[in-house]
Amino acid sequence: MKTINLNGENLTIEDIINVAYNGYKVSATEEAKEKIKKSRKVVDGIVERNDTKYGITTGFGKFSDVTISGEECKTLQKNLIMSHSCGAGRKFPKEVVRTIMLLRANNLVKGYSGIRLSVFETLLDMLNKGVHPCIPEKGSLGASGDLAPLAHMVLPMLGEGEAEFQGEILPGKEAMEKAGIATVELVAKEGLALINGTQVMTAVGSLALYKAINLLKVSDITAALTIEALRGVRDAFDLRTHMLRPHAGQIQTAKNINALTEGSSFMTNQGDLRVQDAYTLRCVPQVHGASKDAVNYVKNKVEIEINSVTDNPIIFDNADVISGGNFHGQPMALSFDFLGIAMSEVANISERRLERLVNYQLNDLPPFLAKNGGLNSGFMITQYAAALVSENKVLAHPASVDSISSSANQEDHVSMGTIAARKSLAIVNNATRVVATELMAACQAIDFRDGLKLGKGTQEAYNVVRNKVSFIEKDKIMYKELEKCDELITSGELLKAVEEKVNLGI
Repeated sequence: MKTINLNGENLTIEDIINVAYNGYKVSATEEAKEKIKKSRKVVDGIVERNDTKYGITTGFGKFSDVTISGEECKTLQKNLIMSHSCGAGRKFPKEVVRTIMLLRANNLVKGYSGIRLSVFETLLDMLNKGVHPCIPEKGSLGASGDLAPLAHMVLPMLGEGEAEFQGEILPGKEAMEKAGIATVELVAKEGLALINGTQVMTAVGSLALYKAINLLKVSDITAALTIEALRGVRDAFDLRTHMLRPHAGQIQTAKNINALTEGSSFMTNQGDLRVQDAYTLRCVPQVHGASKDAVNYVKNKVEIEINSVTDNPIIFDNADVISGGNFHGQPMALSFDFLGIAMSEVANISERRLERLVNYQLNDLPPFLAKNGGLNSGFMITQYAAALVSENKVLAHPASVDSISSSANQEDHVSMGTIAARKSLAIVNNATRVVATELMAACQAIDFRDGLKLGKGTQEAYNVVRNKVSFIEKDKIMYKELEKCDELITSGELLKAVEEKVNLGI
């Protein structure tokens, strides 16, 4: 099994996916370990001198003016974890939990948190041996980091809470024992070092981002199939037009459509059948391109965040201890709201293309793509993907515009970044199903046209779909077929096959 060596500087989205889904192991570089040790020495010195430093020898939040003695530091840290374990709702799936643990570890290896190396290695052991804490998805305000959900992450380290191990939910202590990992007793600063940061919102948002990047490419593939099925006008994708409005995503989308439809005889020229197409066909570069630009912005922000220090207080090697606000989730909150809006629009335009495929008033195809309409309803109700589009419009309302005061007004502006991340993931999942529906309908429509040739990339996409989903000759249980198309997208099978023929970008 491959191993990713953490140094806090160059973790990538691809690394996250490999740890989250593919079981990659995680270790720390020797240089990173030395940084952790050096940071811990600073904390030990503060405790020995009984210096008053926030979160080390004081209480937390509004209790920052309460001094804690060296003897009470262990109790303080344990109390912090127990009292902050206030999460609610369903538990995050395993891939999210693994990402949370990975991102927290990558924060700690930078050597600004004051944690002992042994405690850090306990977290890595849990990740590598598959002890996954049960972390509720709700309960973070996203300001003093993701305090509540991260506290749940720490509980099994102390022999508390619950964790999943080898497919079974166990008490935290039992899970640790079965995995052969010793529990820990936290000392000064360590509780805060483990829970003060943006790793939960960033974990959820990173997985949403990865799905969004792939879905944008699949959306171009699907749009190209629909354009061919409706005998679209190729002139709208002439790069000369797009170079006059040089948004990167717009240009890339036009290039994608041209590459996918290269050699197609389905495509028409301006004036052959019609002078121009409706916006949902003609403006694919402008709409998909805008979403690509948004997603690339978010990707840049996430790549910064996953390699940043979001702890508090921050321990510098000259013994300075600064209580700042790097834990505040606003950069991620705005980014994930933006991601949700961008991907909501991908679903929006996809559903309108779906409508053009199934509505006989808008095309020259059989009503609802049914071979024997009347007896068969065909794709009539697949257009109810509109329900997901409508749901996305509600979910796309930004979480980041909200705030609510907490901790006796000490935390008087919060980001709601974890809510933004969770919503963006829900939107991406909904959008995937909408695009999958369009994909299936486009292939059905293509089968009603004889004697025409698909493009270089769209032919490959069509082949992949037809390998799993047959032409709908007569009515059948549709959700099973739609789920097959959905799986072709989420598994990466469709995109991989097409990219072996055509180079696609975002």
